[in-house]
Amino acid sequence: MRPEALFDYFADIERLPGIGKRNRLAIEKLAGTRTRDLLFHLPTGLIDRRYRPTAAVAAPGSVATLEVIVEEHRPSQNRRVPYRVVCRDASAELTLVFFNARADYLRKQLPEGEVRLISGKVEHYLNQVQMTHPDYIVAPENAAELPSVETVYPLTAGLSGKILRKAIHAAIESVPELPEWQDPSVMAREAWPTMLEAVHAIHHPEGPEVLAPGSKPRRRLAADELLASQLALAIVRDRTRKKRGRPLKGSGHIRERILAALPYSLTGDQKTALAEIVTDLQSDRAMLRLMQGDVGSGKTVVALLAMAAAVEAGVQCALLAPTEILANQHLATIQPLAEAAGLKVALLTGRSKGKARKTVLEPLVAGEIDILIGTHALIQGDVEFKDLGFAIIDEQHRFGVQQRLALAAKASAGIDVLGMTATPIPRTLTLTSYGDLDVSRIMEKPPGRLPVDTRVVALDRIADVAAGVHRAVQGGARAYWVCPLVEESEQLDIAAAEERFASLKGMFGPRVGLVHGKMKGPEKDDVMGRFQRGELSVLVSTTVIEVGVNVPEATIMVIEHAERFGLAQLHQLRGRVGRGSDKSSCILLRTNEIGDVARARLKIMRESEDGFLIAEEDLRLRGGGEILGTKQSGLPEFRLVDFAEHASLIELARDDARLIINKDPNLETGRGKALRHLLYLFERDEGVRLMQSG
Repeated sequence: MRPEALFDYFADIERLPGIGKRNRLAIEKLAGTRTRDLLFHLPTGLIDRRYRPTAAVAAPGSVATLEVIVEEHRPSQNRRVPYRVVCRDASAELTLVFFNARADYLRKQLPEGEVRLISGKVEHYLNQVQMTHPDYIVAPENAAELPSVETVYPLTAGLSGKILRKAIHAAIESVPELPEWQDPSVMAREAWPTMLEAVHAIHHPEGPEVLAPGSKPRRRLAADELLASQLALAIVRDRTRKKRGRPLKGSGHIRERILAALPYSLTGDQKTALAEIVTDLQSDRAMLRLMQGDVGSGKTVVALLAMAAAVEAGVQCALLAPTEILANQHLATIQPLAEAAGLKVALLTGRSKGKARKTVLEPLVAGEIDILIGTHALIQGDVEFKDLGFAIIDEQHRFGVQQRLALAAKASAGIDVLGMTATPIPRTLTLTSYGDLDVSRIMEKPPGRLPVDTRVVALDRIADVAAGVHRAVQGGARAYWVCPLVEESEQLDIAAAEERFASLKGMFGPRVGLVHGKMKGPEKDDVMGRFQRGELSVLVSTTVIEVGVNVPEATIMVIEHAERFGLAQLHQLRGRVGRGSDKSSCILLRTNEIGDVARARLKIMRESEDGFLIAEEDLRLRGGGEILGTKQSGLPEFRLVDFAEHASLIELARDDARLIINKDPNLETGRGKALRHLLYLFERDEGVRLMQSG
């Protein structure tokens, strides 16, 4: 149950003044429907109304507050001519300008002969000082209604800043202070305000410095959000660790055979990652590890050797991949090496039907298959192992918790699970999102890999690029041509790809293929297969080829409108070439007019092939929410954290969370009870539920 002190925080915003059914919908779209959502909807800037000059010296373009006497109303009969109200102070005249005005309303607001405080943007027009649609018109006795410093918020259609500000200020007044959950020594060292004081300071700032990510109130709130996240991960980690794994100690004889069959020796990073995974397998606690390796760094071979270690200890293994293309590719890499070492490997996908499916499922339950590679089809009810002991989940962020649990449920005793990803995730995001996992990183490229020559070319030279690709293809090369991302619509993406396909077909003839996300699996695989076999020379595609396709013969990658892609995505796409022994090139086509961030992004792509460096830069340029597309990546969304500015707080929160769980695993001390409030406030309460269910 949510603690009682939080009831007001989770109360519906409709109880706040000025919010009815209509603007509730607008606020819901913008921030959410509970009082806490408004508290965490942070301002993006300030309007300072403390500048109080006379009319004669008011600087044009500035926001000023003037005290004037209303002299004369000048209504207009012509709708195109604005309504004017002439005012003055001791120094000069000030004309107020209103379009589509209601005369009766203005006469009431601005009675002739009376004094008014007017605040808004000063303009000079034909040597006259004027103000169009002032923000505030206030009688001197109501001067308190005019804020000296006013916050500016992100808005949406149908919602004014005034209504939102009023609702936020009412929301702050409506909630109680909560018990302090931060460590007292940290509070003293950082001189942080309480959580509610920090919220108040940010929504009623004394100056722009309060809104900066480095201010004490901002750092306090970021520390709270990070601690909630790290504590929830630490609870999950603690509970999983307490589940017994089973020690899987192999003799090493199968691994030796695989290493002997490899045409190259492992890199230092591959050896380190393998040693870490094998140590986890041999321990009697459940494995919690993520193997990160850049595109083409040789993760699959490490995965095979890890599975061989588990098979040596007498259990079966599963490798779960997000797509059929990836599952087939893992099979192509693993099968020859595994079978040379005497291991039995099988594939199960959604396309394995009838007899083909039966020929996998029967030997699987009999224990005759050592390694099963497959897609979501692996976790269906009728798939039974004799003794599943180790599972590897490829591109882990594309599977939900439910799917991971369904896979773990296939094991009759304890199971070790290894996550694997080719998406380089910056260290700060790895800590915030996978803080419950140990991480092995493979940074080195296998020997013999040549760097990819990356060039940035303006789109108006697309004809030259196409001609260059044509010459290369005539010489036997193969090329990818990736079409741009169009807004948020897959339909438009496909239309762009079909158009480019048609134009290239005119140039290359029938040796051009097209793949996009709306094609059915078999159709897509057929085109991919023809490209892999060399029957097609050019593959036009939307971003569906991003992860995992392996065609060592492809040496050219063209990406149209590269400025629309994130860095991580460009890096993934570029990783499709440079996989063989031939020199490869990547051409980033960009529009002539691009912004500074896009320019910086393309410059990094030209200068570096280090996926982890690129991911860190992407984070710096774009912020945390966008970097992996939060929704698609399964990473939690953060509202108060600025990853570039608050990186030091991540380590602080992680260390604190681990200490808390070691000392007070059930959160029963005074601070522990306060921390339960924190978990509920930031909706990380799955941690509390997990504690209660044991």
